[in-house]
Amino acid sequence: MTREQAPHTLKIPELSLVLLIGVSGSGKSSFAAKHFLPTEVISSDFCRGLVADNPNDQSATHDAFELVYTIADKRLAAGRLSVIDATHVQPDARKQALALAKKHHVLPVAIVLKMPERLCHDRNAQRPDRQFGPHVVANQNRQLRKTLSSLKQEGFRYIYVLNSPEEVEQVKLERVKLWTDKRDDAGPFDIIGDVHGCGDELELLLAQLGYMRDAEAGYRHPNGRRVLFLGDLVDRGPRVLDCLRLAMQMVAAGTALCVPGNHEQKFQRWLRGKNVKLNHGLQQSVAEVEALPEPEQSALRKQADRFIDGLVSHLVLDQGQLVVAHAGMRAELQNRSSGRVREFALYGETTGEIDEFGLPVRANWAAEYRGRAKVVYGHTPVPQAEWLNGTICLDTGCVFGGKLTALRYPEQELVSVPAARVYCEPLRPLALPTEAELLGSGGTLRPGSEGTLTAQQWDDRRLELSEITGKQIIETRLKRQILIQAENNAAALEVLSRFSVDPRWLIYLPPTMSPCETAADPDYLEHPREALQYYRSQGLNEVICQEKHMGSRAVVVICRSTQVAQQRFGVSGETPGCIYTRTGRAFFKDPALEIAFLQRLIQTLTQAQWWERFESDWFCLDAELLPWSAKAQELIYQQYAAVGASGQAALAQTNALLRQAQTRLPTSEVSALLARFEARQTMVQAFAQAYRPYCWPVSQLEDYKLAPFQILASEGKVYSDSSHRWQIETLAELAQADPGLFKATAWKMVHYDQPESVEAAIAWWHSLTAAGGEGMVIKPLQVVSQGSKGYVQPGVKCRGREYLRLIYSPEYTVPEHLARLKKRGLGAKRSLALREFALGQEALERFVARAPLREVHRCVAGLLALESEPVDPRL
Repeated sequence: MTREQAPHTLKIPELSLVLLIGVSGSGKSSFAAKHFLPTEVISSDFCRGLVADNPNDQSATHDAFELVYTIADKRLAAGRLSVIDATHVQPDARKQALALAKKHHVLPVAIVLKMPERLCHDRNAQRPDRQFGPHVVANQNRQLRKTLSSLKQEGFRYIYVLNSPEEVEQVKLERVKLWTDKRDDAGPFDIIGDVHGCGDELELLLAQLGYMRDAEAGYRHPNGRRVLFLGDLVDRGPRVLDCLRLAMQMVAAGTALCVPGNHEQKFQRWLRGKNVKLNHGLQQSVAEVEALPEPEQSALRKQADRFIDGLVSHLVLDQGQLVVAHAGMRAELQNRSSGRVREFALYGETTGEIDEFGLPVRANWAAEYRGRAKVVYGHTPVPQAEWLNGTICLDTGCVFGGKLTALRYPEQELVSVPAARVYCEPLRPLALPTEAELLGSGGTLRPGSEGTLTAQQWDDRRLELSEITGKQIIETRLKRQILIQAENNAAALEVLSRFSVDPRWLIYLPPTMSPCETAADPDYLEHPREALQYYRSQGLNEVICQEKHMGSRAVVVICRSTQVAQQRFGVSGETPGCIYTRTGRAFFKDPALEIAFLQRLIQTLTQAQWWERFESDWFCLDAELLPWSAKAQELIYQQYAAVGASGQAALAQTNALLRQAQTRLPTSEVSALLARFEARQTMVQAFAQAYRPYCWPVSQLEDYKLAPFQILASEGKVYSDSSHRWQIETLAELAQADPGLFKATAWKMVHYDQPESVEAAIAWWHSLTAAGGEGMVIKPLQVVSQGSKGYVQPGVKCRGREYLRLIYSPEYTVPEHLARLKKRGLGAKRSLALREFALGQEALERFVARAPLREVHRCVAGLLALESEPVDPRL
């Protein structure tokens, strides 16, 4: 777009590289300050000052311009408009800027301030920092006038020339969106893959999608949905012009959008009389056009040419969450404008090789895609539309005898109708490869073969090290950004690579749990009164108290069958699920015992009719697996039992000797010493008694108890919006169905406006701990709850006085020890708990949404990494 005379309004693309061109003193910096943000303007004088402390030091010009283009490079890569303020009066001075615009696929804009030479001289004379001779401005002005006419040939797409101060003063700047930018349009859409003249199937699909015939629009949806055609409407099929006319009619009526395909591109060249080969189905389109009588044929040619000419390479929709293009679109090309962008949108990317059918080998750009937007495309026929890294190809080869497929957006539901017949024989077979052809390393089948891995599962088998190592910033729904330090990630990587279960089962890890504030009661370190007060102070009206089982934390992922395990998790073999610890390690060392446990769980879920009730073939449960000794046997023997046994043996002998000494020398000093050591013996005995109720021999399935307390996820749903009361009551059904394996979790509700319920909960805690129980966990009623200060802790644990001996030593209740422990700080622990909770929920949400597994594992690895952060050891 060239403007020889300056209009009052200068229109520039929102994303572009703007060059201010003019001699020294022409007013470029003043113009930039008036029309652009300070952060958008990159001044050569300013950069010269940065590198030399003097904006007029010409010896620093080279370094200054290196800095100018480095800043512009970073801004354009981030999708931000950039304005370079320099003279730019020579073509060579503009080359690097034009190369930068080409690199980032943005439109270059030239705004030329062609001011009178005398005016520039006068302005420079008024500035003490511009003491150079008039020959400098004269030379610059001569170079500008000499090269002004070449700006268009150099590659500038928008050129504005301002010839006087009056024109500069009158100018207004208007930022316009690129034609590809439809981010304010959120749909809903029904995106339809390559039609290729299959009119019968298109009409059936539209009817199945709920569209009704309409005289004005061709088809219209009663709920305002719109069709989005992915191009390749023409060629090959039996009703090319019907499909083309329908698309043109719907687009004109506003009931459809359309992007061009490579077949439209070639068809348009034919319409314009270009010399093109009538192959790859174009002959069918040509035959239909040439069969039309005049003047209908001429009218159709003009209408089709205008329609195709008005189609934009790709569209960015729904706040940038959806991108549609005929052949796809890499992340770095989205919402950009260049010949390369249009070429990729039409043809995709090839390796340069030719396959055995004489067709170009297409580069699998989708396997490398890491963009945030969902990309929906067609172009390359596939037997089945399936997601891969947030991209999906909807060309399911209808014209080749496959089917015509649509994607409902935002629902992300696929709807297809089968082809009535094969209209065109494909050069490359559309049928699925044979099993023998698809056998890969380790005997695993590649995607596409029925009953084997999907394309996403196949791609998920490899995990790029860079995606879970180094410094990471993970965005979650509950906490906007969570920072993971590189050194912590190294610890997580070691766990994942050396100790974890098959990573495909690792869709969640539980967060750490914060204890309650230090008890005001001098005899207690933790007391439920403080735990209950925490949630009350956050503005909550009610909480639920749950019995804390003395077991080992276990995450259970259970599938209805091994077939479901393979289809949904990509795990083949004999196991229908997995049971792992809070750090991702296998719970059972004996695979046969784990399978028996899982099979028993499947039977219970079947008996309770959970598969049908929740419409899911898999569940992820958070639970405690009892006894504690089942997982902590070595810990008990080597640490707790050893301490208890040695302490009791040593103190028994010591106290026997002290009693003898008291008999022979009955002084107050000896009596005090005896009393002290007898108290120590009592505390050691209490220490030994603390773990015994949770330890029993386990050798068979019947020796275990599973106490589930939360349904985390099932197909299509994460249960973060449920209440803990619903969770506990629902999970109690499993204990009723199979009391031999399952243990129900006892609970009590607390309503803060009912003081008696608070006292009842405290009394219940005393009775639980007096009977040898670990204590209880207080949780907000809703799984995810917000208080007056933001998200509250997902749970606060309050452990019994005797149980805490296992944590802090047998003698922690001695007043001086207890005083030190009470000085613990909760801030870091609670911050850690909330971050881990956010990561755990995010991992589940990503898995349920069928995100690539690496996105799930970023959260899992991040949670493991946070576990290596230091916290107050008194917690």
